[in-house]
Amino acid sequence: MGAEQIISLVTETVSTQVFGIWFLIGAALVFFMQAGFAMVETGFTRAKNAGNIIMKNLMDFCIGTVVFVLLGFSLMMAEDYVMGFIGIPNLDIFRNFPGFIEENASSFVFNLVFCATAATIVSGAMAERTKFLSYCIYSGVISLFVYPVEAGWVWNSQGWLVQLGFHDFAGSAAIHSVGGVTALIGAVLVGPRLGKYMEDEEGKVKKVNAIPGHSITLGALGCFILWFGWYGFNGAAAWDNTSLASIFLTTTIAPAVATVTTMLFTWIKNGKPDVSMCLNASLAGLVGITAGCDALDALGSVIVGIVSGILVVAVVEILDLRLHIDDPVGAVGVHLANGVWGTAAVGLLANPDAPAGLRGLFYTGDPGLLWVQLLGILAILAWTAALMTVTFVIIKRTVGLRVEPEEEIKGLDSTEHGLLSAYADFAPAVESLDYGCGNAMAVTGDTPAAEAIPVKKEPTLVPDGVPKLTKVEIICRESRFEALKSAMMALGITGMTVSHVLGCGVQKGKPEYYRGVQVEASLLPKIQVDIVVSRVPVSSVVETAKRVLYTGHIGDGKIFIYDVEDVVKVRTGETGYNALQDVE
Repeated sequence: MGAEQIISLVTETVSTQVFGIWFLIGAALVFFMQAGFAMVETGFTRAKNAGNIIMKNLMDFCIGTVVFVLLGFSLMMAEDYVMGFIGIPNLDIFRNFPGFIEENASSFVFNLVFCATAATIVSGAMAERTKFLSYCIYSGVISLFVYPVEAGWVWNSQGWLVQLGFHDFAGSAAIHSVGGVTALIGAVLVGPRLGKYMEDEEGKVKKVNAIPGHSITLGALGCFILWFGWYGFNGAAAWDNTSLASIFLTTTIAPAVATVTTMLFTWIKNGKPDVSMCLNASLAGLVGITAGCDALDALGSVIVGIVSGILVVAVVEILDLRLHIDDPVGAVGVHLANGVWGTAAVGLLANPDAPAGLRGLFYTGDPGLLWVQLLGILAILAWTAALMTVTFVIIKRTVGLRVEPEEEIKGLDSTEHGLLSAYADFAPAVESLDYGCGNAMAVTGDTPAAEAIPVKKEPTLVPDGVPKLTKVEIICRESRFEALKSAMMALGITGMTVSHVLGCGVQKGKPEYYRGVQVEASLLPKIQVDIVVSRVPVSSVVETAKRVLYTGHIGDGKIFIYDVEDVVKVRTGETGYNALQDVE
């Protein structure tokens, strides 16, 4: 054996080992995407259901593993295939473990994490009103039979779509379209969340209400985790350095362009860029490029991103505002719409000079690949829709799909899992805090300490000589609270009660939009400060508060003044004026 042959053999061996290891690292990255899905769905829904959503995302993978071991993998990647449609189970994982490890262990882990992704997409679209038992059942069905069969068509060398030349490198159709169409069917059959759509006497929707998620921060964290994991999702099956670099390039360009497109689109449309829709757009661009990440060039990735960015907004708003299908996280717009678009884009935009070497219509004028892509999409959607519709209907007529209205109102954390709150160690949503004010602090904000109104430490008396007690209730912007607190302390206020409240004035503020739906401005976050005074003149409190809170814009707040009949200090039993004093 010559030197060149030895070098070639060593290079090939090293490359095989390196990319074999990268293949499993990529699988681990895809597994980490479960955390991303959990965070996106949790952030885009209400806090009372956070634990339920986390539990569902956990069980997607765990239940999926069990059924994939028992049957799913054998149906998908069996060596014996029936007419290119379905594998014949051999159960080698139990009967011939050494041989299975040698031949199929890596493939099993890789395909398992992809299978779990298809199942978890459904969670967000049916969030906040689906029975946990029902979710476990249909999640198991997806991983046991639905996904393995159609994924075998796409990725088993004997699959009938593979034989036709269908190309879905990482799963725009096989994973995302499957999860997206299942999410659509599930959202329709389970129905909208309570209060989402207001109907008239004839049953027609007269108003669509926005139900904002409780944490855009968690949603953003989930988006970044998913984007990071997507480099493994798309790149794990790369066969050399060139293909891996090309996949990373397209996987970066498409979501970035999609996000910028959505930012501009919602900015022009609604007057402000929509944060949650931009997060959805990043995911939409990733879904759109997944099928052709090895087949498209930079220009094709840009086109995929532009279309994905517009498509996700259009589909989300059409479903919500026109069709009245409640999808809290936008799963249908992200995964179904862009899964279909991304798969079709391969037939349109595949560049023969890209690593995959496919011939797209726009580069070659040959529509052959496009027709195969469209056929594959239709077959996968039809298979999934038929089986999952039957599954949902059976579940609905037996154990039931939806929780009771009382359970939905209370939240699934407590009713389905006995979990008081996913945030048990944190303050509740509506909190009250008592500030015992000791030494006076310097005034901050618009009212310097030097300008504080001089105060005489004498009680205000009513005609019969009894000290007068007055309650001053101040509603203000959250941003002005610290300035107000400091100003009150400088006046000699010795105690106040502070509450986070929701409310509005007559104007109800400027209309805002959440995911294309106008948000009712009748419940704006405000701070309520309650102060009871006697020796500090009420006029001083009011004038100081007015100076501190004034901006000249709608929403500066209001001040309410009440007579107080009496005050009782619990610790000492003192009443009236004496109960308000700090000195013993």
